[in-house]
Amino acid sequence: MPSLRKPDCSATAQIHAGLNSDSDLRPVQPPVYLSAAYDFTSLRDAREAFAQREAAFTYSRTGSPTVALLERRVAELEAGVGAVAVASGQAAIALTLLALAGRSGQSPDGRAHVDIPAGHVVASAKIYGGTADLLNDSLAEAGISVSWVDPHQPQAWADAVTERTRACLVESIGNPHADLPDIPALARIARTAQIPLIVDNTLASPYLVQPAKLGADFVIHSATKYLSGNGTALAGVVVDAGSFSPTDQPHKWPQFTAATARFGDTPLVERYGEHGAVLHLIRAKYLHDFGPCLAPWSAQQVLEGIETLDVRLDRHCRNAETLSERLSNHSAVHRVRHPSLRGDPNAALAKRDFPRGTGAVLSIELAGGPTVVERFIDSLTLFKLAANIGDARSMVAHPASMTHCRLSPELRAAGEITEQTVRFSVGRENVEDLWSDLQQAFAASGWGSDDDAASRLKKEALV
Repeated sequence: MPSLRKPDCSATAQIHAGLNSDSDLRPVQPPVYLSAAYDFTSLRDAREAFAQREAAFTYSRTGSPTVALLERRVAELEAGVGAVAVASGQAAIALTLLALAGRSGQSPDGRAHVDIPAGHVVASAKIYGGTADLLNDSLAEAGISVSWVDPHQPQAWADAVTERTRACLVESIGNPHADLPDIPALARIARTAQIPLIVDNTLASPYLVQPAKLGADFVIHSATKYLSGNGTALAGVVVDAGSFSPTDQPHKWPQFTAATARFGDTPLVERYGEHGAVLHLIRAKYLHDFGPCLAPWSAQQVLEGIETLDVRLDRHCRNAETLSERLSNHSAVHRVRHPSLRGDPNAALAKRDFPRGTGAVLSIELAGGPTVVERFIDSLTLFKLAANIGDARSMVAHPASMTHCRLSPELRAAGEITEQTVRFSVGRENVEDLWSDLQQAFAASGWGSDDDAASRLKKEALV
C-alpha cells in the first residue's frame, strides 16, 4: 500500500483544507449551496450519475458542494483519505456499523439474507449512553450483537473477538469520565484479527489527537460538539483513515468485494478502490436509503467553527485543568476524573498521546445522597443543565438521570456511573467565574468551604 500523507491539524488546514475554486467569482468565503437537487445538461449525464458510474451531485440527501467541502476538510484534519458527513454523530456511528457489520457482510454473495445473522461489534463499556442505546437496542434489532469491554484492558478486546466480529469501537476520550484507551494497543489487536478499529474522536477533536496516526481505521465525529463549538448545529462525520483493506480477506468482506446488482454487478473495491468502497457503501446505500442527510447550512456552521478549533480547544483544556485541580482538593468531592490530574490512571497515556491537553469533559463523584446531589446541580447558574458538550458555555449533566439513563445495571456498573456522578463540559468563560459558581453551589447544598463540618459530612456520606 502506498504511503499516505498524514498532515497535522494546523491552524492553516482548519481554514484552508479542502478548498477548490469551482466558480469564476472566486469568493473568499465559500458559498452555501442551498439547493435540494442539481440539474443535468443531458439525460446521458443523469443516467451515468444515477448509475454511479460518474461522480456528480444529484440530490442533497447524498451530498452537496457545501457538505463535500466539510468532508474534505475533516478528512485532511484527521489524516484520512475521505469522509462522509451526515446529520449527527449518532447517524455517523449507525451507518458505519451497518456498513461493516450488517447482514450483507456475513453472506458470500454480499447480500442480506434473513436466515444469516448479522455481525458482531466489540465496544468500550465506558462510552456515551446514546451509543450504548444504539448498539443494545436499534442495531440489535438489525441483528448486530455487541460485547462490552473495559477500554483499559486490551487483552479483553482480543478475547472478545469472534468469527463474526467486524468492528471494534472506542472513544478517544471517554464520556463521561474522560477515560483514555491505549489506541495503538487496540489497533494492533484489531489488525491481528483483521477487523477495523473505529475511534469516536468527538471529545478530543483532531487538534488534541489524530487517531489515524495511532492506528485507527475509521474516525467518527459528532461535529455538533467541538468541531462546531457553539452548540448551533447537529452534524456527524465518518473519516476513512486509508488503512483498512477489504481485499486482504475478500471472503470476510463480501459487501465490498462481491458483485451486487445494486452497484451494477461490479464489486465496490473494483469501481471505487480499496479506500473508497466503505465510504461509498455508507453514502450510496445507507445514507441514501435512511436519509440522515446533513443540511448545507449546518455544514457551513461546522466549517466556520473549525476555523477557530485550536484557539477554542486551548481555552477549554486550560479551564478544565484548573477546575479539575481545584475540585480534587474540595472536601465535598469524593473523586475527580480528568487525565490532567497527577495520579489519574490515564495520566501516562495523556502524556504520550495528548500533548496539547485531554479535553474539557470531566466528572466528579460527590459526597452525599441523591437529594444533596440534586440540590448542588440545581444551584448552579453559569453551568447550564443540558446534555450537550463542546459548547462555548459550560454545562453540567447527571449521567444516571440523563445521558446514560437507559443503561442496564451491569453496563452502568461497568461504566462506573453512580447517582453521585456529575459530568461537566467546561466552556470558555472566565475560569474564576466558573469556580465561583461551583463554590456557591456547594454552599447552597450545605457543603460550604473545606471546614470541619464539610469534612464530617463527607465521611458520613461514605460510610
